[in-house]
Amino acid sequence: MTRIFARLRKLNGCFFQRVIQSSVNMDSSIIKIEEGRIQGTRKTDLDGNPFHAFLGIPYAKPPLGQLRFKAPEPIEPWNDVKDATKEGNPCYHQDFLTKKVFGSEDCLNLHVYTKTLPSEENKLKPVMVWIFGGGFRQGSNSIDFYGPDYLLTEDIVLVVPNYRLGFFGFLSFDDTSLGIHGNAGIKDQRLVLEWVQRNIKHFNGDPNNVTIFGESAGSLSVHYHVLSPSSKGLFHKAIMQSGSVLNPWTRPGDFGLEFAKSVKPDVETEAEALDALQNLSTEKLFEYQEKFSEMKGGEKIFGAIVEKPNPTAVLTKEPGELLASGEYNKVPLIIGYCDREGILMQVYANARKAAGLPAWERHQLNLEHFVHPCMGLDENDPIRETIIKKLSDLYFQPPLVDDKSLLPTDYEFVAGIIGAAKLHSKTNSHPVYLYRMSLDAGLNMLKRLANITVKGACHADDIGYLFHVNAPDPPMCRGDVEMTAIKRFVKLWTNFAKTANPTPPNNSLKTVWKPIDGKDVNFLDIGTELTLHKNPESERMDVWKEIFQLSPSTSYYL
Repeated sequence: MTRIFARLRKLNGCFFQRVIQSSVNMDSSIIKIEEGRIQGTRKTDLDGNPFHAFLGIPYAKPPLGQLRFKAPEPIEPWNDVKDATKEGNPCYHQDFLTKKVFGSEDCLNLHVYTKTLPSEENKLKPVMVWIFGGGFRQGSNSIDFYGPDYLLTEDIVLVVPNYRLGFFGFLSFDDTSLGIHGNAGIKDQRLVLEWVQRNIKHFNGDPNNVTIFGESAGSLSVHYHVLSPSSKGLFHKAIMQSGSVLNPWTRPGDFGLEFAKSVKPDVETEAEALDALQNLSTEKLFEYQEKFSEMKGGEKIFGAIVEKPNPTAVLTKEPGELLASGEYNKVPLIIGYCDREGILMQVYANARKAAGLPAWERHQLNLEHFVHPCMGLDENDPIRETIIKKLSDLYFQPPLVDDKSLLPTDYEFVAGIIGAAKLHSKTNSHPVYLYRMSLDAGLNMLKRLANITVKGACHADDIGYLFHVNAPDPPMCRGDVEMTAIKRFVKLWTNFAKTANPTPPNNSLKTVWKPIDGKDVNFLDIGTELTLHKNPESERMDVWKEIFQLSPSTSYYL
């Protein structure tokens, strides 16, 4: 069977893609986890080999009624056999590209994929927990978008959860007596990690070898767990793809009462605001949320906040300070980015244009919008002019003037990601591996979905080489370059999950990825080949270092 699939792949990548997608063996298994029995199904990986899939397993009580906006509560045990052959509800959101609104507040479920069960083999396997991105307002654990076919070619156990989005997951109030402390979506993820510690052995997963990994807001989520005392001991390695706490888009405002007043103008207290918001239907709350977001002109309104001390807190100190001080969970790390992350701004602009909406100001190349908010500068601070001059001289003059994606690439992502990697390497007793994805091929996910042909690897383009994205009408399928890239990405990521080293001795990739070592900022370029370099984007990062040092608040960023 493996040879047949390999032959089909060689003959016709598109045909192979369809065969794999439809290759589902409904022979199922019933297993018992701590909460009760579940019945799963069987699917087929990239090489044509079967694996077990348990879909839509509930891990928390539905966060409805008085539980809306609050920290999640563990699911209660059940007596019947739960059907885990079909996906559960996604959390309520609007699809980024299609603009379809769908989902439910009863969405706190997860998928588990494993090659073997304890009845078949009694060997515990490395566990990888994927946290999806989407700006904390979009996304789900959909198997169509995060198909496990590639990663399950390796002997790991994969967990893919949902977590609450938008104000459903990230509303907060200052009045601690209300119990709306914020960060409910991150607390959903933490509860997943607690579930893994309790249950993953029933899927042949090793609770003492858990790697958390994510992209964009998922990467930022991973970083929060690395920094949060409340996640200590729940994972043992971490991979951060295109997001760190030093990025400017990680700083949401405090909008709880303001949002409630936009819904019901006569509310005066946070208690009245909570009552008004908890009594709205899911659909109405989301409708008001989207109107509020549009009114804010794309301002960052969803994300993790620094909480007042409370029993469920994720963070009670500034994350940048925790990072710089070394006061965090010390684990081996992979941190990286795509070489043209800023193409994402064109994707946003195109999506809004297609929807008949004006472009948001923050997506324009107006240099006023590229002063990092953590610098804490007033509107009339003369340092702003110094920053604008430095940026203009770098990005609006030859040789970079024609590359419109570079400024948002560096501002929104690369400077903060490289800075975080360097800081971790100074304070972490474990290795820190840095990468850059420069591969521009047929499975670059977001460019493929958005039909963009600008050169370079866009934000989220790495996803298509780790997961089977069953995109509508894909213009390209898997050729030799794409198949090689899939194998490389999967091998690097799963080697790290297994051994804490992405290129252990005598590895099949015949590559040695060196971690950051003091002043040697080693990084692996993942392109059509794997090549090791030092000091990524050094000339541009030198300018950003000068900029960050203009404010005490950001002087340590690079």
